[in-house]
Amino acid sequence: MSHPLSLLQQRHSVPSRQLGEPGPDATTLTALLEAAIRVPDHGKLEPFRLMLLQGEAKLAFGARLAELSVRVNPHMADAKREKDRTRYDYPPLVVVVIARIDASSTVPVIEQQLSAGCVAYNLLLGAEALGFGAQWLTGWAAYNREAAAILGLKDNEQVIGFVHIGTPQIDVPDRERPVLADLVSAWTP
Repeated sequence: MSHPLSLLQQRHSVPSRQLGEPGPDATTLTALLEAAIRVPDHGKLEPFRLMLLQGEAKLAFGARLAELSVRVNPHMADAKREKDRTRYDYPPLVVVVIARIDASSTVPVIEQQLSAGCVAYNLLLGAEALGFGAQWLTGWAAYNREAAAILGLKDNEQVIGFVHIGTPQIDVPDRERPVLADLVSAWTP
């Protein structure tokens, strides 16, 4: 049996363009999503929700984003427009992780956002634990209110990330990782 921390120590992203079929089947997807929402949640607010982009809906969202990007920047290069259109074409599944902010709560907004961020990270870990590859992306569409409207987000909602999930089509070498000693210090009075 591998060490319980092995998954965390070896976790790495697979570029979304290198993710293909198969994706999780319905039973596996349900298990993955149930695991992903087991996160710290101060105040039990459930300050997150998930939206699945699959099949034709995924392609239609990419097409709508391309239209929006041209409207915002009419002089956009064709290659950039095409990149926006095909952004979600490759993986069989894109999970949109959405923060639902309750501004009236005593729980600070950042803690609500971090809870939603934990959902995205759990999706990455869960996908890898199940033998899939995944990548957490944002890009301009995560921060654009018109893109949020395309997804039907409410005013109190924001995209935390687009988590692309599928089967890796290539072996992805690990990247250089941070040096722990450069990041850890001990506070002394």
